[in-house]
Amino acid sequence: MNIGLTGGIATGKSTVSRLLAERGAAIIDADVIAREIMEPGHPVLAAVSERFGPGVLNTDGTLNRKKLGEIVFSNPEERKALEALTHPAIRAEMKQRMEELEAADPHRLVVADIPLLYESGLDPLYERIMVVYVPREVQLTRLMLRDGLSKEAAEQRINAQMDIEIKKERADILIDNSGGLEETKRQIDDFWRDQGLR
Repeated sequence: MNIGLTGGIATGKSTVSRLLAERGAAIIDADVIAREIMEPGHPVLAAVSERFGPGVLNTDGTLNRKKLGEIVFSNPEERKALEALTHPAIRAEMKQRMEELEAADPHRLVVADIPLLYESGLDPLYERIMVVYVPREVQLTRLMLRDGLSKEAAEQRINAQMDIEIKKERADILIDNSGGLEETKRQIDDFWRDQGLR
């Protein structure tokens, strides 16, 4: 069985991913793959540097994430240009890893952790979609605290994603992460048991 795992920025998706992994799920993390394709020497990083200019690279050839973030989070067209360069490579790698894991153990839950799952139109690729949810006000507060952002900068990042309420409506499985960790664990345990996972 496979599921797509998504949520919004600062909703606690990483926590849910970790809880699923602790119970035996195989996790394929889109963010990890996104970092891998931005390593020096990877053709995707070369394409990003060519498109956005050498200023997005540090002197050692690594990606200057802050600089690239400033460009793409303030301009939707630039963000789309970045996604056009990175998303196909991320998708191809995720698909390959998912097929390998499912072939190795058909009874193991394979979780594709994808922050922009709905935004990228990837939801049809998975049997079910799990959404990690908190109300927007909680999301905003957590993001400001976590990343040391101003309210305006945090809102910019939240607004760059699909509204969390829309994701909530579209979810096959909803994990409400606005309570404490124990409450989130209980929801994961319920899901695990309901699916008959071992």
